[in-house]
Amino acid sequence: QVQLVESRGGLVQPGGSLRLSCAASGMTFKIYAMAWYRQAPGKQRELVARITTMGGTTTYADSVKGRFNISRDSAKNEVYLQMNSLAPEDTAVYYCNAQLYRDFDSWGQGTQVTVSS
Repeated sequence: QVQLVESRGGLVQPGGSLRLSCAASGMTFKIYAMAWYRQAPGKQRELVARITTMGGTTTYADSVKGRFNISRDSAKNEVYLQMNSLAPEDTAVYYCNAQLYRDFDSWGQGTQVTVSS
């Protein structure tokens, strides 16, 4: 059992930046990867970025590659998503995700990110 608490999102202008954070608690030793997903209005939930616990291997959606960066602080059990060069297409609810050994995924509460002038 792992609990995830996300930071607040916010409103940002096109071209701007925003940093999201997610704190994991509970049985954090069960986590083998953490990720950020997002869901825009009328669209399916999609994987934005992922980072593995062992080795820190990262994966990015093509749409955010080169603009977003996922990182983690192992000591704090936190994962971050640095979002740069934001565009209106990035507007979505962003969800923190933890993938666990021998258990269902854990999910954060979701936070709204709006990119608009």
